[in-house]
Amino acid sequence: MTAVPNDLTNNLTIRPVTGREELDLFRRFPYVLNEELAGDLEAGRRRPEWMWVALRGDRLVARAGWWGRDGDTEPFLLNVFDVDDTDPERVAIGVRLLEAAAAEVVPRGARMPEYDRMLPPDWREDAAVRRAVEDRVTALERTGARLLVERLRLEWRPGTPLPAPSGRLRFRPVRDREELVGLMARALEGTLDAHSIDDLARTATAEEAATAHYEDEIRGYERWRDQWRVATLPDGTPVGFVAPGRNSYNATIGYLAVLPEHRGNGYVDDILAEGTRTVAAQDVPRIRASTDVGNAPMAAAFRRAGYVVFERMINMVWDRPPEASGTIPVSS
Repeated sequence: MTAVPNDLTNNLTIRPVTGREELDLFRRFPYVLNEELAGDLEAGRRRPEWMWVALRGDRLVARAGWWGRDGDTEPFLLNVFDVDDTDPERVAIGVRLLEAAAAEVVPRGARMPEYDRMLPPDWREDAAVRRAVEDRVTALERTGARLLVERLRLEWRPGTPLPAPSGRLRFRPVRDREELVGLMARALEGTLDAHSIDDLARTATAEEAATAHYEDEIRGYERWRDQWRVATLPDGTPVGFVAPGRNSYNATIGYLAVLPEHRGNGYVDDILAEGTRTVAAQDVPRIRASTDVGNAPMAAAFRRAGYVVFERMINMVWDRPPEASGTIPVSS
């Protein structure tokens, strides 16, 4: 891949890293994902051509990195984006880097992969952290991105007490893919989940949105299908479901929902507790989950089940291909 030519006015070079030998260069900015970069490169979840840097001489002034799921040939997420917080032109440099890199990384005409950023739970209370986040958000917005949602990242540890089964529900395995997709589609009615609402806005039907979500995420948990559970009333009527899984790093509660006609009865506690017990029986060191800050009922259910917030995350999305936004020049 050819590097973007030097910006002679600012002595700025924008290019992908050459390979693992430049991993230390890429990791000069601190971030929680730095420790995973080497393993991701080894596994193919990252590629040198998806990891871009902006340099002034040999000084790193910005970086952007995309990530893909196991087996992906195109990036699925933009989850590394940093600028030098001391540089007065950091926002404009970040914009230039993003647009130059996206033109090479993202297939022409394709939607830009979603951006996510992991943050401390109290990130708004630290002035330096808050300013850094706002600078990155501003740069992303100038390339056409918009804030979709802020999410809670949650964790359950072995030994944490779980509510005892209430006996109100029965649990059985999911029969097949079609049953789960059908339940997912039904659960979209009245959803408070921002990603689900966004999916519904982009598809003609709830069934299409559910199918897309299954293919994008839940399909990756299929090797844990025997742990998926449908919650029913004693007469067999489904009231919800839970689909645990394991991503490339942790066991997770991949999808949890109560069907709209059964909400408000506290069934979410029973379903989450069953899913957590099922995963905990696999002798995992932790169980991860996430939910929107604005989804108060789900967040409360996780707290009642003993999950704690260890991070927050912001998600941003693009509604048009990145090349449509236009480059914002770096001032001289």
